[in-house]
Amino acid sequence: MSINVFQLLETVLSDDVVRTLAGRFGLAPDLARKVASAAAPAIVAAIMQRGSTAEGARGLFSTIMSPDVNAQIGKQLPDLLASTSGVSQLETAGRELIQKAAGVNVGALADAVAAQTGAAQSTVFSLTGVAGAAILGILKHHFTASQGVVGQLPTLLGHQLSSVNANLTDRLAQAVGLGSAAAFSDSIIARLKDVSTHLSHPEPVVRPVPAAVPPQTVVHPAPPVKAAARGHSWLWWLLAAIAVIIAFFALRSCQRDNAEDTTQTGASQAASQAASQAASQAASQAASQAASSVAPAAEAASDASGAVAASQASDAAPAAVASDAASAAEAASAASEAAPAPTNDSHFSVTVDKAGVPTITATVGTQEEKTQLIDALTKQLGEGKFNANVTVDAATKPAAWLAHLDGLLPLLALPGAEVKIDGSHVELSGTAADAKLGWLDKLKTLFGTGFDIGVFNVQKAVADATQSFRDAVKGLFGADASCASADIVKVLNLQVVNFATGSTTIPASAGEDLRQSAKVLKACEKEGKPVKVEVAGYSDNAGNKAGNLALSKRRAQAVRTYLVAQGVNGSTLTAEGYGEAHPIDSNDTEGGRFRNRRIEFVAQQ
Repeated sequence: MSINVFQLLETVLSDDVVRTLAGRFGLAPDLARKVASAAAPAIVAAIMQRGSTAEGARGLFSTIMSPDVNAQIGKQLPDLLASTSGVSQLETAGRELIQKAAGVNVGALADAVAAQTGAAQSTVFSLTGVAGAAILGILKHHFTASQGVVGQLPTLLGHQLSSVNANLTDRLAQAVGLGSAAAFSDSIIARLKDVSTHLSHPEPVVRPVPAAVPPQTVVHPAPPVKAAARGHSWLWWLLAAIAVIIAFFALRSCQRDNAEDTTQTGASQAASQAASQAASQAASQAASQAASSVAPAAEAASDASGAVAASQASDAAPAAVASDAASAAEAASAASEAAPAPTNDSHFSVTVDKAGVPTITATVGTQEEKTQLIDALTKQLGEGKFNANVTVDAATKPAAWLAHLDGLLPLLALPGAEVKIDGSHVELSGTAADAKLGWLDKLKTLFGTGFDIGVFNVQKAVADATQSFRDAVKGLFGADASCASADIVKVLNLQVVNFATGSTTIPASAGEDLRQSAKVLKACEKEGKPVKVEVAGYSDNAGNKAGNLALSKRRAQAVRTYLVAQGVNGSTLTAEGYGEAHPIDSNDTEGGRFRNRRIEFVAQQ
């Protein structure tokens, strides 16, 4: 029995639920529904893609049935949305599940959905997490209720294609790594069918076959010997020896039984000789004599016993070899099952100094990929003409950008160039972002539609952060608002205080957000639930370390002073600077340095 995930999702995301979600994020209900309707087909399509290989289907099924997925989300969603903390936990869990189940870069998907719907990226980011949690919960509920198995998963996913096709655009398909929507639609069903066949009817383990016996002419064939007794004896012997993998041998056993029936019915003497050859020369002669005089048991009991003994001896050798082969296959299968599917995006970042010497930092999934990268760098740039720190992490997905490395390498000789690649997201900064040099268009042509390529823009980053904060802070006001310190600091940390270079003056772009932060802290104080917060200042790694430490502390103190001036109880606020410690991104690019150069709010006991 199959289901339509999209119909069930509409039931879970009822009008009341959508209105609640819209209120939480400051959206009109129609826009909230539009966002969910755009994100859902992309998520399901990415899940279908993951399930289109046997290994992927097993990993996907394991994720769906894991304790992290809430099979009762359809009933519990209204309660989960009743508090800010509940919404926060739900969206975070949903994004993690999307990443784990389908390997999707949720940020890239949110960008595509935001561009398609007109909603703020930060809001889409949150709603996508909710939609992902609901979709995985629907799938788990179905498989739990029907006691389904992994072999049914590809078929169920295939049934979702018509609904996916109705809403999946090329931009959404590219955001989740599918290429074009048409290409995905044309190929996915065939791949899912192949996987379904493989999971439902696994290939049997091949076992050694005794050498064929030349055909012999039988003038007076003996009465047919029934193979049932011997066949069953052999089968039960095999079951006792390798019961744990009986499923792999079932098909082969049937084939062998049929072959034995035919051979023994037409030429019992030939069967006897085949058995005797697998034992020893002496046993062969005895078995042949016994087989050639096969008759009712009452006429030749002793000869029949000899034939059975020889037959059992002949079966023992191939069965033992088969057992060894089966054990090896079982061990390999277990090892394959135990190895988790990689879930992390590969990473590549480079910054080129004024002399044109690049420093590369990368994370790939295999030693072969590392060797390929180092060899390409050496060939293009020359031995000793670059600095590279390449890490191999088995949890990292294949680096698709390696296929385009030859076209990218000339950029690594451009002084001041900065490039960062995370999975399929490419970000240019420094001289690489100079429109006059045209590298943005060159890389778009080089990488194709499967990659999201853009230029880092500080103003856009600040604007996006501001919108995210203002959408989220609305949930901290009202009768059911939370004063839990974890909920408060999570929202406060969405804002960006983008100080000018070397300055400790609060920028105008951050003033309104800090005033809203002050209102939240004062409201909790008024309710008798004061929230104690440390204002922590951080820097990037540019410049002098001691100078960065001192500047980060002065900036943290400036933010604390501003909040106190807005009426926040000074006893609930502390300020500290940490300089370039604890970076949250690579300092190799402008975008990474921007994210590291931050004010962070930390809950205190």
